[in-house]
Amino acid sequence: MDGTQVKTEVDSKKEKAVEEVVHLRREIGLLPAVSFIIGTVVGSGIFIAPKGVLMNSGSVGLSLLVWGLCGILSMFGALCYAELGTSFSKSGGHYTYLLETLGPLPAFLRLWVEFLFIRPSVSSYVSLAFGRYVVESFFAPCAAPTVLIKLVSILGVTFVVAINCWSVSTASRTQVTLTFIKMFALVLIIIPGVIALATGKTENFQNGFEVASLTLDRLPLAFYNGLYAYGGWFYLNFVTEEVINPNRTIPLAIICSMVTVTVFYVLVNVAYYTVMTPAELLMSEAVAVTFANRALQGVASLIPVLVALSCLGALNGGFFAVPRMLFVGAREGHWPPIFSMIHVRRQTPLPAVLLLYPLVVLMILTGEIYQLINFASFARWFFIALATLGMLIHRYRFPLHPRPFKVPVIIAVTFTVVCFFIVGLSLYSDPWNTGRSCILTLTGVPVYYLTVYRYRLPNRWREIFNYFSTQLQILLEVAQQEVQTY
Repeated sequence: MDGTQVKTEVDSKKEKAVEEVVHLRREIGLLPAVSFIIGTVVGSGIFIAPKGVLMNSGSVGLSLLVWGLCGILSMFGALCYAELGTSFSKSGGHYTYLLETLGPLPAFLRLWVEFLFIRPSVSSYVSLAFGRYVVESFFAPCAAPTVLIKLVSILGVTFVVAINCWSVSTASRTQVTLTFIKMFALVLIIIPGVIALATGKTENFQNGFEVASLTLDRLPLAFYNGLYAYGGWFYLNFVTEEVINPNRTIPLAIICSMVTVTVFYVLVNVAYYTVMTPAELLMSEAVAVTFANRALQGVASLIPVLVALSCLGALNGGFFAVPRMLFVGAREGHWPPIFSMIHVRRQTPLPAVLLLYPLVVLMILTGEIYQLINFASFARWFFIALATLGMLIHRYRFPLHPRPFKVPVIIAVTFTVVCFFIVGLSLYSDPWNTGRSCILTLTGVPVYYLTVYRYRLPNRWREIFNYFSTQLQILLEVAQQEVQTY
């Protein structure tokens, strides 16, 4: 056996050994990455948020302007995160970038609010949208029973959790499939709207910028609803370690997906306003169903099914991405170690996926869609603004740090300033939900100093915690990651 054969055999054994150990593998190429972003962004938002945007903006023209500006702002943010994702190659999204640029306390607080109320709120209102569109089609024109909507919502989120616990590749393929379905749903809405507009049905756009009912304090809530519909552009950054060639794939996937989503969203809203009056849209509990009943009478029954599948895709994307942030936080010692463990056979971060489930179910049972949007949005956008501020600070402090993709500084500054402005103004617009969000965020400060910074938990508490952690590890059949792929 010559030297070449020996080297080939050794390399083969090394590859086999890597495949056999417990770790997250690079399995996400460009198409799954684009599908992942579009599939997570296009969820319940475009079918629910138009009512919230119109309600808080006060006019058709201004609401369309809000949709366009939200798309541009989301694109700016996505480009900033493309730089962050290629500068710091670890998974974890917001948490990793705050840790690398501003330090451990902001990073820990981001984990804290994600687990405590952002992810449960986001998943629960997407789940409630799923349940509403599934159930209301059977009861129209009567109102559907709230209990039944919540039961179906719980079944939907249970299905998504099961998929993400079962297999990374299955969750990825599911996302690609659901993305094509939801884009078909948007096209089905856009085409009749554009046809009606072309035939002269423009009366709903006359006096489109009537601002008599606009109040400055409600405008941030219009942006929150619009930005909620665009939310999800940052989720690919949560799984950087599983992306093939991330320096190329992440920026390209972000640009392609966000341009596509912005164009589709504006066209969908134009279609809504072409077919429905503003008053009809505000009275509708399921905007896409109302639209279908008026413009797509032959296939109206298909729309609720497509919308429900769209919501399922957004849920799947969220449960695929967010557990990776908790996983990385646990790996860094900022979160309980059980969250950094992987199923020994499935190679999925099963504890991080599974332990989010109870809080999501709780919020489904107790929450209401529009309150949940405002409740989660303050903390989410505050920490996104902190992350991009941290990026600018890191640029200044470490100018020689490798940055394969670099966003123009004017884009980064504009995005950061606008986010802080919207977040600050929302303290006045919706003090109740914003105040609750602030208080829950600040409760993480003493938790950080007790459990991470000083680790002053009494020995008895530590023993109890370690015992339950060990029992969970045995029950879930999970182990620590043995190799790291970044």
